[in-house]
Amino acid sequence: MSKSKTKKKGRVMWGFIYVVVFLTAFLASVVMKMTADPFHGKYTVKWDESVGTVYADLSYGEGAANKFDLYVPADSSRDSYGLAVYLHAGGFTTGDKQDDQAMLQWLCSKGYVAAGINYTLRDEAHPEASVYSQSVEIRDSIPHVIAEAEKLGYKVDKMAISGGSAGGTLALLYAYRDAEQSPVPVKMVFEAVGPASFHHEDWKNYGLDQNTEAAANLFSVMSGNAITEEMITSGSYDEQVKDISADMWVNENTVPTVCAYGAQDKVCPFDSVKHLVNALEANDVPHEYFELTHSGHALQNDNKLYAAYMDAVEDYLARYIPVK
Repeated sequence: MSKSKTKKKGRVMWGFIYVVVFLTAFLASVVMKMTADPFHGKYTVKWDESVGTVYADLSYGEGAANKFDLYVPADSSRDSYGLAVYLHAGGFTTGDKQDDQAMLQWLCSKGYVAAGINYTLRDEAHPEASVYSQSVEIRDSIPHVIAEAEKLGYKVDKMAISGGSAGGTLALLYAYRDAEQSPVPVKMVFEAVGPASFHHEDWKNYGLDQNTEAAANLFSVMSGNAITEEMITSGSYDEQVKDISADMWVNENTVPTVCAYGAQDKVCPFDSVKHLVNALEANDVPHEYFELTHSGHALQNDNKLYAAYMDAVEDYLARYIPVK
């Protein structure tokens, strides 16, 4: 087969995987939004000026997507505040900070400065965007978020970061890989169904355990590095995916973590979760891991376990970034 035909075949194969992986993730995020609220409004806030104020579309960079929304509590009298960041879902290709308005309002209502941050999505207009480039944008956004909060009279002295699905991956990367560069101490992370490791044998949902060419193509795009089929076959691609693999950054200093995953997840490969959990356990990191046995990516079929996950989130927030 000629080189041109081989390249074309690779592009076609990647195109197929791209559609399957990220369209599925997008649909799952839609399902998540449509799922009935098992908390009966416990995490829903009637938002008005007595709760807080939102400043929308503040800039942190030159890119069109380099915007964030900042929610500040009505009580501006405290000496310092904790920052709670929540990053949106969407398979790294769709989604917007506005999608998490309810979560951000809830976090602000608890007394935190809350921020939803957009990042450049991988799409036709931005074919070079990757999980890595998105994680760098998040890293670079945090000083701007904190500076804007302080400009408004809210001194931030600690933070938590969180997210769902793609946002969960980006939250883990900031908390584990980039915490030392944070302007303020990162005290904890919580997330749900974010891919946390990239071992091709675990990505059975997409056939990557059987197709090394597909694995090389997908992981190259996600990491922004050139990964060859030979690297997949030999297992020598760890360094190429390390910058997007949260599990590889866990050590004894890793921040406390709360996470939830669905055992029936066909979007975020469930088998990949074990690497994150094993790393947290091996390094004695304080953590709570919730395995929702009957749920897929939307975590929709185990209401009691999901409620337990949210209870743990509240407990960790109160313990590690207390409102005083």
